[in-house]
Amino acid sequence: MTLQGLIVCRNLLDAEIFDGTTDEFETAARLIERAERLGLSGNLYRAYLIYILAHEPNLISTSIEINGGIIGESLREVFKHDVEILLPILRGELWSDLKILNLYKPTAANTDESFNELLRRLENLITADEIADAFIEHWRRFGYGDMATYRAFRWDKNSIVGIRHFETIRLDDLIGYAHQKKLLTGNTTAFVDGKPANNVLLVGARGTGKSSGVKALVNEYYSQGLRLVQITKPQLKSLPDLMETLRKFLSKRFIIFLDDLSFEESEGEYKYLKSAIEGGVESRPENVLIYATSNRRHLIRETWRDRSEEHDELYRDDSANETISLSDRFGLIIHYHAPTQAEYLEIIRSMLKRRNIELDAETLRIEGLRWEMSHSGRNGRTAQQFVNYYLGQR
Repeated sequence: MTLQGLIVCRNLLDAEIFDGTTDEFETAARLIERAERLGLSGNLYRAYLIYILAHEPNLISTSIEINGGIIGESLREVFKHDVEILLPILRGELWSDLKILNLYKPTAANTDESFNELLRRLENLITADEIADAFIEHWRRFGYGDMATYRAFRWDKNSIVGIRHFETIRLDDLIGYAHQKKLLTGNTTAFVDGKPANNVLLVGARGTGKSSGVKALVNEYYSQGLRLVQITKPQLKSLPDLMETLRKFLSKRFIIFLDDLSFEESEGEYKYLKSAIEGGVESRPENVLIYATSNRRHLIRETWRDRSEEHDELYRDDSANETISLSDRFGLIIHYHAPTQAEYLEIIRSMLKRRNIELDAETLRIEGLRWEMSHSGRNGRTAQQFVNYYLGQR
């Protein structure tokens, strides 16, 4: 078959497997190499074609990102034309005389949730219309390339880099703090649905699940287009560049995540954050929110000396207002308190129960409190550490 008639998917002609210039054994070698590297299975011609369409940028997928999920009818018709040409491969009708290429089983299967969902959806589709719409919907929900593969990213040298081994934690894994989770999910649901939502500051005792709660959100809302980008305090200067990068992916929603945030009085980076949240010359993209965690309600450290009458600041009230103005820029502030003794023991009990382990109340109380007294206090992190210790000693 010839692919020379392709229009918007002409990048496939650059893939040596489909350009018709290699012999059967060379093609087989390249397909098997990709199958092992990417975890492709079944008919490798079909699997590799779907992988390229899902991951490599083309005019359709990039237009969907730039236009917030919208695609013109004329562009859709051109894509349908290309799908008509590719139908024999997409239906799995292109077979090789080397039977191994038709029913291949890789050493390790592909674990990309979005790609595997696309494979399942295409399994029972026949017409070019159906298949074209399936790809368009995939690009709307997941994007293409790294945006579809990864849930979380880090900001590195003016580009976003996918985090391969992101935590798989879900909201149901976080025990307690029902009110805090309700506030967090309510705000995030509104954001994902395109409704007004606030930047969020999660503040309170250490080890109470603030960071885990934000990470869990991405796992919950990934299929609805939510992604996380983590940045560090020294990178706050480049927030405008990051905002501009994320503005190009309008079909996605992004949480910019600042973990364990606080500033000393001498550190000026907080001013970049204030400007990014509210008040900068360039508006924050509507597809971006900032979520931060901190152990301090007021993010900028203030000392008693700052409040002293002897302070040499002429307008002392202005100085005080400056220290609290950053926290006030977050529209939603969620407080996390240290658990009571009963709540702490309940967290341990629930964690053990998920491992099918039941301790009697007295043993749980003695062992749990003994662990607490020799560690960093009563919180969810300490409870998890006790559970890990207990399971390791069984």
